[in-house]
Amino acid sequence: MKFKAKNKIRDLLIVSSLLAVSIPAFALKDDTTKPITIDSANQALDVNTNTATFTGNVVVNQGTIQVKADKVVVIRPQGVSGKEVVEGYGNPVTFYQMQDNGKPVKGHAQKVRYEVENDLVTLTGNAYLEQLDSNVKGDRITYLVQKQQMEAFSDKGNRVTTVLVPSQLQQKTPAAGGQPTKKSN
Repeated sequence: MKFKAKNKIRDLLIVSSLLAVSIPAFALKDDTTKPITIDSANQALDVNTNTATFTGNVVVNQGTIQVKADKVVVIRPQGVSGKEVVEGYGNPVTFYQMQDNGKPVKGHAQKVRYEVENDLVTLTGNAYLEQLDSNVKGDRITYLVQKQQMEAFSDKGNRVTTVLVPSQLQQKTPAAGGQPTKKSN
């Protein structure tokens, strides 16, 4: 039973983390084919450092994904594609996406960082992810996309909190013939 509960938690956190932060890395199949629109009060480009900075009520949209931040910085070290670092800052940075299964994922943090080369997403400062009524919160949440490994941390004696609503999680239980069956709500 403990193993099944851990798998449910892991599945929820993986889906939430995976979809929450990075436009290209976390997009639905259809979302990745949609154009990315960045709307902001100001935009600055530094060709020498390969840095684009968007400030003032920044809204990033791609398909069903929406990210809102006070500031978004995109850095391409040495101009090399595939090594980009995207950072969003806000009070807080918020995000929303509808998944293929029709369930929305949303969350927020003070800072969101995505390292393309390492496939690493880090949410820092009041990090929070939610799918329906299930959620996880802590001071920092990291997610290695390819390895599908998520960790949540809290600092200064605080705790990580996870709330799971069992009826909203998909369960896999062995059927009489040994084949898994899928329960859903």
